[in-house]
Amino acid sequence: MLEAVLGSRNAERVLVFLAVRGEGYAAQLARFYDTALYGIQRQLDRLEDAGILMSRKVGKTRVYSFSPRFAFRKELQALLERAIEFYPESERERLRVVRKRPRRRGKPA
Repeated sequence: MLEAVLGSRNAERVLVFLAVRGEGYAAQLARFYDTALYGIQRQLDRLEDAGILMSRKVGKTRVYSFSPRFAFRKELQALLERAIEFYPESERERLRVVRKRPRRRGKPA
């Protein structure tokens, strides 16, 4: 829907995913959208170089989120939220659900 404005389908996917979930990493996005990891990594790097996203290391994983210093962050997030309203309900629900494996029985917290 926004790929014409944002320049590519992967850029739209990255920004929509982060707008809904707050943060994510390249392999997670590639798995979620069933797409090539390289394309997602390239968009994450491009958006980080532009100052739209920021990243931090968590162990060996680089986690991305919106940069609070980006001048048009609120406007971009408002645009993304508006676009998400036009996604099918099944896609919106899929974006919202964060599944993690359940803790093994008896495993200490």
